[in-house]
Amino acid sequence: MTDRARRWGLRLLAVVGALTVWFFSSVEKRERISEKVVDASVTYNLPRGTILLDPIQTVKVRLRGPDRQLRNLSPWAIDVVVDVREAAVGGIDVAHLSADDVQRPDPIEAISVEPNSVPVRLDVEVTRVLPVVPRIVGEPAGGSVPGVVITRPENAQIRGPQSLVANLDSVTTSPVTLDGHAFSFDQTVSVIPPDPLVRIVQPAAVIVRVPMLVPDPESPDGVRERSNER
Repeated sequence: MTDRARRWGLRLLAVVGALTVWFFSSVEKRERISEKVVDASVTYNLPRGTILLDPIQTVKVRLRGPDRQLRNLSPWAIDVVVDVREAAVGGIDVAHLSADDVQRPDPIEAISVEPNSVPVRLDVEVTRVLPVVPRIVGEPAGGSVPGVVITRPENAQIRGPQSLVANLDSVTTSPVTLDGHAFSFDQTVSVIPPDPLVRIVQPAAVIVRVPMLVPDPESPDGVRERSNER
């Protein structure tokens, strides 16, 4: 192939590429514009050291844009961001929503948000240390009865809204089952948050020691521990 032919080939390739870009750009500009209402998640910007009580999780957003892009739009691509850093703690405030609060990909346009306001209840987030009380279920075997259980560690650190945490006197665990147990045993169980807004800081799990007792007339207490240790 001569240099002249090669140059003409490159020029032709450039023209074809330019026409292709122009064609698809032109098609996109001529594409039908549609509207669509989607359920969008709500993200709250909070003051430091606070927690939101009973937040509205989703709102409806009316969108406008090219029909093909709207039909292929992922629900996770739309988010409504609410700034409540100036809201009062301890009372009920109102945050107003508008299309400007909607995060969306271009060239999608946000038209409106429904509802256009949401209630905001802020509380102070606090930490407490509470005793862990195991949840004992089931029936032991071999005529044994459970004695006083021992939890290691005895306490757990929790964190959550002050209005909820202040009314708690203990936290519990996932079930410790006595079914089939005739001898003393240990079981590792999870510490369970008492409310979805309360989280367990530490420990995530505890070891529960369950002594199994049987009658013993010769014992001062009238019972003795039944251990499988020899």
